[in-house]
Amino acid sequence: MKLPEELKYTEEHEWIRDNGDGTITVGITDFAQGELGDIVFVELEPEGSEFDKDEVLGTVEAVKTVSELFSPVSGEIVEVNESLEDDPELVNTDPYGKGWMVKIKLSDASELDSLMTAEAYKEMVA
Repeated sequence: MKLPEELKYTEEHEWIRDNGDGTITVGITDFAQGELGDIVFVELEPEGSEFDKDEVLGTVEAVKTVSELFSPVSGEIVEVNESLEDDPELVNTDPYGKGWMVKIKLSDASELDSLMTAEAYKEMVA
């Protein structure tokens, strides 16, 4: 299981990359994609959608199950990974790279402080 140290994590198995410009990139972890199995469809709310922390911003459908994607922070979706429409298995093959889900403009950057470090996430899933 890969866990990049520079990312933050949630209890819902999402990773967060701070882009340093008031936005974050969100995806699901290597652990989560492994548990879900082969991902066949990703449905995400459109750009411009606003969310509070922990609201559902999309779903990830695997062969045997559907899982919700929760917003790790409050903010607005500024970009959706359009590649996942035609190639949802990118989430399986490159969860921390080409398999990212959305970019969110932060409403409250202090919410990032409540997210887990790689070490804390690793302990949770161990």
